Amino acid sequence: MTDQPTTDDQPVTDGRSTSDDQPAGDNQPATEPSTDDAAARRTVPSRRALLGWGGAGLALGAAAGGGAAAALGNSDATAQPVADSGAAVPFYGAHQAGIATAVQDRLHFAAFDVTTDDRDELIALLKEWTKAAARMTQGHAVGGGAVGGLAEAPPDDTGEALGLKPSRLTLTFGVGPTLFKDKKGKDRFGLAGRRPEALLELPAFPGDNLDAARSGGDLCVQACADDPQVAVHAIRNLARIGMGKVAIRWSQLGFGKTSSTTPDAQTPRNMMGFKDGTRNIAGTDSAALDKHVWVGAKTGPEWLVGGSYLVARRIRMHIETWDRTSLQEQEDVFGRTKGEGAPIGKPRERDEPILKAMLPTAHVRLAHPDSNGGVRILRRGYSFTDGTDGLGRLDAGLFFLAYQRDVRQGFIPVQQKLARNDALNEYIQHVGSALFAVPPGVRGADDWWGRALFT
Repeated sequence: MTDQPTTDDQPVTDGRSTSDDQPAGDNQPATEPSTDDAAARRTVPSRRALLGWGGAGLALGAAAGGGAAAALGNSDATAQPVADSGAAVPFYGAHQAGIATAVQDRLHFAAFDVTTDDRDELIALLKEWTKAAARMTQGHAVGGGAVGGLAEAPPDDTGEALGLKPSRLTLTFGVGPTLFKDKKGKDRFGLAGRRPEALLELPAFPGDNLDAARSGGDLCVQACADDPQVAVHAIRNLARIGMGKVAIRWSQLGFGKTSSTTPDAQTPRNMMGFKDGTRNIAGTDSAALDKHVWVGAKTGPEWLVGGSYLVARRIRMHIETWDRTSLQEQEDVFGRTKGEGAPIGKPRERDEPILKAMLPTAHVRLAHPDSNGGVRILRRGYSFTDGTDGLGRLDAGLFFLAYQRDVRQGFIPVQQKLARNDALNEYIQHVGSALFAVPPGVRGADDWWGRALFT
């Protein structure tokens, strides 16, 4: 799906193989119509319990289970799942972890404004952030830790992750358009000439109702983990380290992953109760990642080769209206059955979709790669609930995260089509938006986030 709280449609990928997660629903080639409509309408409910952030129970998500072993390249079917072992994901590599990595259960995403105009101060901060990130992802405390230091001085680590496992924590760093030239047109850090053409201001899409306080940012850090406290600890420590140089502009907590980069794992469900990401790009599909996710030497500036572009969209769902909608209409809106997750006209979830069997406004049909010139993106979205809106309605929905090699060929054209035609628009609204360039991975202890950009 693209920006929509799609079911399993976006061609989103984290740099891995796509599943059915195409910009809207099914990014795989469609087949000709079949007559097996009755079988396709059978519901085989898959019960997956997930705990919401802060202990709130929500019976809508996907359990973390098998498939997670792919995060560390473990192909032994008898091995303990990584999510259960609390193992660490390698921090160093050609690409940043947290993109093609097996999707974790929890998210804390933060966008930062840079408050200093001193280039050297910013570089020093990025170096310090990188060292801290490398330690936290391996389950170590920042600096000298939370205890044992001088009693008269604040500790180096905030301490709430003491005794906790790494929980597959990944920290993924990106830079926004305003780092190169701020809203006033000022080139604070001498980077204006290095801004990639694809790192543009996203256009206004029909139906958007964006909150400036939940949009944009000079920098971003995506923290994903199987333990929410581990993810929150990571962002909290980076914000503490950056005090006086950066300030959090906005942040988002997420639970219940809505897409998976491990096709062998059970497909998660979104807050609307539909399976999401059936055909998302798999984290092991290097060919698809190279074609659709990673920036190549011919498609971006040298400092970004091996990196990607991240679109973040906060999508509010009109839960109360959706919950009063008939099952038939819900399935027609998505183009899939609610129980099995099968494309309309087919009996099983992973059957090739028959696009012509769906309504022209069906999310899957509009977001499918066959409807978008083969475009695919890698999604890592999460559900969220942030209390109520003051009018007795849940403030809930999808925090959409999508990685691709160029938004001009990926997210933008797909979202323009969805914004104009998707039946799902009656039940959702995009209220936050941001775009970031995500540099390649950190290669070793002497490397740091964004080094190639600044040097």
